[in-house]
Amino acid sequence: MVDYHAANNQSSAGGVQTYMEQENDWDRDLLLDPAWEKQQRKTFTAWCNSHLRKAGTQIENIEEDFRDGLKLMLLLEVISGERLPKPERGKMRVHKINNVNKALDFIASKGVKLVSIGAEEIVDGNAKMTLGMIWTIILRFAIQDISVEETSAKEGLLLWCQRKTAPYKNVNVQNFHISWKDGLAFNALIHRHRPDLIDYDSLRKDDPVTNLNNAFEVAEKHLDIPKMLDAEDIVNTARPDEKAIMTYVSSFYHAFSGAQKAETAANRICKVLAVNQENEQMMEDYEKLASELLEWIRRTIPWLENRTQEKTVQDMQAKQEDFRDYRCVHKPPKVQEKCQLEISFNTLQTKLRLSNRPAFMPSEGRMVSDINGAWHTLEGAEKGYEEWILSEIRRLERLEHLAEKFHQKAAIHESWTDGKEAMLTQKDYETSTLSEVKALLRKHEAFESDLAAHQDRVEQIAAIAQELNELDYYDSASVNARCQKICDQWDVLGALTQSRKESLERTEKQLESIDELYLEYAKRAAPFNNWMEGAMEDLQDMFIVHNIEEIQSTLAEANKEREAIQAIQAEVQKIAQSNGIKLSGANPYTTITPESIDSKWEKAMDMVPLRDNALQDELNKQNSNDTLRAKFATQANTVGAYIQAKMEEIGRISIEMNGTLEDQLTNLREYQKTIMSYMPEINTLEGYHQLIQEALIFDNQYTSYTMEHLRVGWEQLLTTIARTINEVENQILTRDAKGISQEQLQEYRASFNHFDKDHSGALMAEEFKACLISLGYDVENDKQKRSGQMVSDDFRALLISTGNSLGDSEFSRIMGIVDPNGSGAVTFQAFIDFMSRETTDTDTADQVIASFKILAADKARGTEMGSTFWGGRGSDLRVQHRLSDLHSRAPLCPLGAARDQQHEQLGDIRRSDAQAVT
Repeated sequence: MVDYHAANNQSSAGGVQTYMEQENDWDRDLLLDPAWEKQQRKTFTAWCNSHLRKAGTQIENIEEDFRDGLKLMLLLEVISGERLPKPERGKMRVHKINNVNKALDFIASKGVKLVSIGAEEIVDGNAKMTLGMIWTIILRFAIQDISVEETSAKEGLLLWCQRKTAPYKNVNVQNFHISWKDGLAFNALIHRHRPDLIDYDSLRKDDPVTNLNNAFEVAEKHLDIPKMLDAEDIVNTARPDEKAIMTYVSSFYHAFSGAQKAETAANRICKVLAVNQENEQMMEDYEKLASELLEWIRRTIPWLENRTQEKTVQDMQAKQEDFRDYRCVHKPPKVQEKCQLEISFNTLQTKLRLSNRPAFMPSEGRMVSDINGAWHTLEGAEKGYEEWILSEIRRLERLEHLAEKFHQKAAIHESWTDGKEAMLTQKDYETSTLSEVKALLRKHEAFESDLAAHQDRVEQIAAIAQELNELDYYDSASVNARCQKICDQWDVLGALTQSRKESLERTEKQLESIDELYLEYAKRAAPFNNWMEGAMEDLQDMFIVHNIEEIQSTLAEANKEREAIQAIQAEVQKIAQSNGIKLSGANPYTTITPESIDSKWEKAMDMVPLRDNALQDELNKQNSNDTLRAKFATQANTVGAYIQAKMEEIGRISIEMNGTLEDQLTNLREYQKTIMSYMPEINTLEGYHQLIQEALIFDNQYTSYTMEHLRVGWEQLLTTIARTINEVENQILTRDAKGISQEQLQEYRASFNHFDKDHSGALMAEEFKACLISLGYDVENDKQKRSGQMVSDDFRALLISTGNSLGDSEFSRIMGIVDPNGSGAVTFQAFIDFMSRETTDTDTADQVIASFKILAADKARGTEMGSTFWGGRGSDLRVQHRLSDLHSRAPLCPLGAARDQQHEQLGDIRRSDAQAVT
């Protein structure tokens, strides 16, 4: 029978709970199906007896035999392999309930969730609950441990069946009910594991009873699987019970699994025996191969450690050939044997470890480490022997080569040093010029470079001699003597070279000092000589100066410069005398001699007194001119500030004028008189300017103002105040001629000033257009424009808020009126003229009709009323009444009181006409 203990011990509480939640699909209502209940009774009873017989007992009636709980506890002990608490042997109901509760508690301790199954139902013999409990036990202890590729128990068991029966025809296992009804699946499972028990090809799909009986009988007889179902129960049921089939199939799974384990154990034993035999043979082979390899190493090492020297290169080359034969012929097979030995040892140890056998321990001295140590010693001896042969060959070859090389280099060096001492001891630099000394110094530097280059050759000669001594050259004595002579001579050459270099550098430095003095003399003598010649010319010629600084000069600094130049020449003579240098001639950088400088200086000194008198007169003149500049600057700065302040003040007055136009005109004229009272200050400034011109003064550092600048500013000031007065006068004329009120003029002025952002007194085209829109001027309606009608305040606000603007063609026409010259700017006077002309009411027919359109909501009605009114001049009383009604409801005209007054006058005329008609 199947052993469930291992599976039970490996399960965990968490896994059990998860599995039971997934697999607990037992629907107790299905037990009401008599066919299914019969199958479950038979299957579960057989399954329980298959385990209880191990304890020497069995059950006959599943719901009666478990009522006292004793056999239930025994069943759990058999299938779990664990001891349950001691049962109670009493016959009373309470004893039975306690025993069943112990069994249920044990099941719950294994992570099984018992849903609606209580001890009372089991004790009462409830078949439904008892079958549910047994199915739970089967799931937990027989099916749960089945897992294929990490699937759940049910899915794993189904997958196992599908894989085992896949090669068989007419078998397609998809579930645990209908797929097993023809019996072929049971036979396929048996044939897959025990093909000797069933002739599968003889089975027919249309004979399910025979197929099922055959499988059940073979399983009971040969596989120790009790018959749990009758073939007729399965065939005669439309859908066999899934739990009964699963229980039966799980018995096949455990039976074949146990058989496979037994077969595996037998194979394992045979395999272990074969491995042991193979391992013993490998141990013997290892011991033999290790002994032979160690013996060969022990014989070879003394030969490699032999260091007997030979006298000739040929003898050493013979030894080298023997060693090469050893490396190419004798050693490679041994390397292969060592490698094979290590492979065999590692393979043997791996096999022993995998088979859980003790590790192989070779006999003493034959361990892999011992072989590696001996081999390492062999390779060390090899390396030393090879290095020794090569070093000996190199030593013998180098002795011959070094001796020849030494004599060759020594001969070349001795030839180069011939005559060098005489060259270094000569004193040709004592009578040379600076350029010649520099040439000698460069020549000496080249010799030093050559000497440094030959230093390597001398060191090489000494090194070769040293190496010949170290290599025990037979003629070392003569080599050493020649090397010593060369080294002594080299030291003498080095000392003479350094001495000549110091002498050349010292002489060069002295001559450079003299040359620098010559150069400084030339640099300073030439400008000084030019200055003296110019001074002499200035002392004799006329002069024209424009300021005091040009005549401020001193002869003391010039005299200091002359003395410094003469001191340079004296220093040159001093250096030459103290160092015994013979100067080759005159200064190479200039032809100006100290004698010529002194001669010109004396002549200049004679002319100075005559020049002083003329300079004093010019100084007095420049002082007078400077005083005149200061007076003009003081007056000009005052007048300039006054003009600028008044210009700014007039600009503010033109923008901020208040009161009536007559008051403004009076104030401006008074302001003009005030400005004209400043005219004497202008005349004073003109007088200063005339004096400056007569004195031929062309610049003034005390002021930035010029007379032309101030004249233009004064004229602009007078023009501005006159133009402002004229504007006010024109406004008065316009007001009187056009009937414009003071409030309208103020409104026009405020609008004009608002859009005149730069306070220039004129509006650009875009500023003028914005100003017209702000006043509510509308040229979209051409007739309304010509009638001079203005929109109301409300409509003006609407016009501005909606961004309504003048049409391009109409605005061009207006610009032609206000700016006939096309300058692009509109003055305030032109603006007033245009607005007064546009707002004058001439009472034309078109204007009257346009007025009715404005007052009437219905434009057609307004046209009819206007035509009637104009034709009868107000004789129709109904028209007059309609007009009065519209006028009473119309908003006030945006032009203020003047426009209201005109409307009232127009109403009076219309009323008088109506009365006359009546």
